[in-house]
Amino acid sequence: MKTDDLIRGLAADARPTRGLGTGLALGLAVGLAGALALFALILAPRAGMPGLLVEPRILLKFAVTLSLAAAAGLTALRLVRPGARVGEGAWLLLLPLAVLAAGVVAQLLVTPPESWMPGLMGHYALYCATLVPLLSAPLLGAVLLALRRGAPSHPALAGAAAGLLAGGLGAALYALHCIDDSPLFVLAWYGIAIAIVTAAGALIGRRLLAW
Repeated sequence: MKTDDLIRGLAADARPTRGLGTGLALGLAVGLAGALALFALILAPRAGMPGLLVEPRILLKFAVTLSLAAAAGLTALRLVRPGARVGEGAWLLLLPLAVLAAGVVAQLLVTPPESWMPGLMGHYALYCATLVPLLSAPLLGAVLLALRRGAPSHPALAGAAAGLLAGGLGAALYALHCIDDSPLFVLAWYGIAIAIVTAAGALIGRRLLAW
């Protein structure tokens, strides 16, 4: 059987797709349990949570990270289908970027320029860049194992999507502790942390998700 015929045959089978969705949900549950255990061991919720969620800048952090995780999860499920096109559904990833861009523009418009750099650097930039990948690690492992049931044509891209999903959820969990609320901080340091997890997902997925 030719490779193209095999891919088309696998793509026509709807059962693996349904199984992938269920498996991903179970994997996320296991990974989230691990991430929550790490959070409980090394961090604590920010004082005033969850009442602070009415604050726009704090709410923005969760809107960006959770919408990124949701978009990445849908993208990952598409990419692990055999024969899936690379750009299919990728536009969903633009939505959290648009939300963050709106927050950054709003801050630049309403705050004086001398406050921009302090907002960008925050108080705990290196903690953010370290702890988000750490909290994301159980999620990334669980998601990649769940996606092994698929047959992606581009395993590195599927792994990167898994990394975005794990990084978004890890960042949302870290946001429960984080006191740096500037959208500029979120853009820079949450972005760096999530990029680290995404790169790890791509590197691991390239081998783990290959078939």
